[in-house]
Amino acid sequence: MLDDSYLATDCDNKPQESCGVFGIFAPQEDAARLTFYGLLALQHRGQESAGIVSSDFKQVNSVKGMGLVNQVFTETKIKQLAGALAIGHTRYSTAGSSVIENAQPTLLDSSYGPLAVSHNGNLANYTELRQELLKKGHCLNSQIDSELIVRLVIEAHGRNLKQKLVNGLSQIKGAYSLIFLTKNKLYVVRDRWGIRPLILGQINGRGWVIASESTAIESVGGHVIREVKPGEFIEISYKGIETFHQLKSKSGGFCIFEYVYFSKPESIVNNKLVYSARLKSGQLLAREHPAQADYVISVPDSGTAAALGYAQESGIIFQEGLIKSRYVGRTFIQPTQRIRDLGVRLKFSPLQRFLKNKSIVLVDDSVVRGTTITQIIHLLREAGVKNIHLRIASPPFKNLCFLGIDVHRYDELIAQTHTGQEIMQKIGADSLGYLSLTGLKQAVGRVKHGLCTGCFNKKYPIV
Repeated sequence: MLDDSYLATDCDNKPQESCGVFGIFAPQEDAARLTFYGLLALQHRGQESAGIVSSDFKQVNSVKGMGLVNQVFTETKIKQLAGALAIGHTRYSTAGSSVIENAQPTLLDSSYGPLAVSHNGNLANYTELRQELLKKGHCLNSQIDSELIVRLVIEAHGRNLKQKLVNGLSQIKGAYSLIFLTKNKLYVVRDRWGIRPLILGQINGRGWVIASESTAIESVGGHVIREVKPGEFIEISYKGIETFHQLKSKSGGFCIFEYVYFSKPESIVNNKLVYSARLKSGQLLAREHPAQADYVISVPDSGTAAALGYAQESGIIFQEGLIKSRYVGRTFIQPTQRIRDLGVRLKFSPLQRFLKNKSIVLVDDSVVRGTTITQIIHLLREAGVKNIHLRIASPPFKNLCFLGIDVHRYDELIAQTHTGQEIMQKIGADSLGYLSLTGLKQAVGRVKHGLCTGCFNKKYPIV
């Protein structure tokens, strides 16, 4: 286990990410255009920057920029990305690193030609490895894990790129779902704990697709084959796919917060429909924390399935109470608190005629900092809601995450610094109930390689 001092030091010194990655090897396809569509399906995983690197087997081209996927990529830019191979990335990060230098994919030259990577995850030993590279004379152009990963691979021992990948990546600790691109091949790697999702699919019988979520594969007309195994190294070329190395997998690693918040409800994660897990969590939440109310309403969209489950179990009518604007992004993954605060009022509009003088159960997926839910409750009070019973479909988020969730100081976590009663008073609710960790695990069900629950109970995978 990692102790608290290690977690706090590392997380205070570098940006953390949980992003969307996409890759495609598809002869006779417009790979960049399909990657663009795949990134649109992964937009919920990051809204700060986006990028695509492509290859036509002769030349590697890159386009990346700040903003949403459809802001970065115009028709003209997509046409600059010719070829049958492409990788893409959509990113979020913490404050202070919202700059183009930190946008992905990362592309560098090497003795094997151009080498690009898209990365979802977070390295626990980033600071140590960065200092080692700087001492060796490397000049790092960004603050992100991905550049460090490529440089470690380039300088690693090995007679070929496969060996360099194995030897270079043996130095890193933490969460990594990686897609590498060369002029004529893709390489796919997942850490031995399988902390972040990575899915393999097929398209048009001859092509291969890799993505953070199954929905991204389906959005480009592909079909899911399987998950990339924890610790698996895959080469994709004209010959097909080949697993050329397999690290011994470790248990207890998959991030349970993927089921709570990150993944789309229609995604299949560890052979489990995310929507089903969220629905079940709401049902169990109603058993653990019943309430008397006129309606159950959700904080859309990630709280909706749990709210429906709560309504089904409790017998209280589910009612839309907050109408969500489809043109404002997720507030949790905005880079600054000020933007998160402004975004809430733009994002949600209460249905005052339904809510005035009513008692409600308000269901949300999680509470991390507590700022968003406080403003939502304030909006509902302004709309005339009489009583608000807040129910959270996950346990109190009390601990730092060094594997890819955007919190890096204990004082950011409301459940770490306040008791349940203090939280209730601070956010303005009439009652508050969290789903137990036992209940959340029951809702998710059995996961082959186990779950990382460190953000709830400090039990992190051993890295």
